[in-house]
Amino acid sequence: MKVIFFAASDGFLCKFCLPLARSLRDRQIDVVLMSPPGDYVSHFKDEGFRWVPLPMKRSSLNPLRELLVLWSVYTVCRQEAPDAVHSFTIKAVVYGGLAAQAARVKKRIHAVTGMGYVFSSSSFKARLLRPVVKGLLKLALRGKESLLIVQNPDDSQLFSDCKLISPDNIHLIRASGSGVDAEYFAPMQQQQRGGTFKVLLAARLLREKGIQEYAAATDLLAHRAEQVEFLLAGAPDNSNPGSLKNTEIEHIKQAGHVTVLGHVADMRRLLNDVDLFVLPSHYREGVPQVLLEAASMSLPLITTDAPGCREAVAEGVNGFLVPVRNAAALAEKIEYLLDHPELCLAFGRAGRKKVLNEFDQRIIFPQTLEVYRSLKLTCNDRPQPAP
Repeated sequence: MKVIFFAASDGFLCKFCLPLARSLRDRQIDVVLMSPPGDYVSHFKDEGFRWVPLPMKRSSLNPLRELLVLWSVYTVCRQEAPDAVHSFTIKAVVYGGLAAQAARVKKRIHAVTGMGYVFSSSSFKARLLRPVVKGLLKLALRGKESLLIVQNPDDSQLFSDCKLISPDNIHLIRASGSGVDAEYFAPMQQQQRGGTFKVLLAARLLREKGIQEYAAATDLLAHRAEQVEFLLAGAPDNSNPGSLKNTEIEHIKQAGHVTVLGHVADMRRLLNDVDLFVLPSHYREGVPQVLLEAASMSLPLITTDAPGCREAVAEGVNGFLVPVRNAAALAEKIEYLLDHPELCLAFGRAGRKKVLNEFDQRIIFPQTLEVYRSLKLTCNDRPQPAP
């Protein structure tokens, strides 16, 4: 039994798909990884997975280049002759679905981890691309053995309303790729730290992630500067049209209210060192992995009442939901938690419990394996012992 995992970046495959790939391999399924080259390829080889490179650029709209990518995916599918292709994120779903159909791979699993820039942005470019992407998705998702995995009910409704796929072929699994490794993302300290109250936003530096609303909220809380420290972790995503420009990032730095950390490799250590996690996103998220990781480490959350984000927060139980693009509401909730440390602790405990009950890998893996079984792809109930 062989399955191809296909994503539009090697980083996505590494962070979100490797745990699932390991689980399938333990059940005697050969998993081949396919993506554009990048900094994470060595991880695949270290773990013993075969990896196939693609000449793919996430931001490209060049028709000739895109036809070359489609041909490359088709060629790999023909050569590998997999039993199934499992594609992750919108662009890979479109190309993986079309190429697999052409290569006569009947069983296809499409994992949509949010609707992304085209469905989030109100820019002219996004509005122009939206009907094109919908049409391509409808073609890519054709077939009785073509199944779609979404992470939140809003995305499920969107696909149904747009008649892109039969509702019977949609599976709701509320976590990115493999869920959260709750043993790894576990609280490393049980008591609240003393000293300055630290607030963190960690995300790609995209406008739709609410970076500018966060910066505006910190301006509104400048009068509490001696008590609170605001951190921003993440790097620009130059392949995304919504990425902040260097001048915009520099403006946030010069305002002096936010410490810009750039890319942080060890998120667990950073999450362990803060008191509150916020994500004021108006992106069409799946369920943001970083929200789940923060909750798993017993951090209170503030995020927006928007698709995907609201899945991670039970209002008033493990955090607060605020309206999108509303810096004042964000600032108000941050200040409230700054003044109520006991509520932060209660929210943190409830968030950890929510992850263990809903988003832990031990819960998500079986749900994903059930999708494989529904296609009659052999999945042993128990992993096989290592030789």
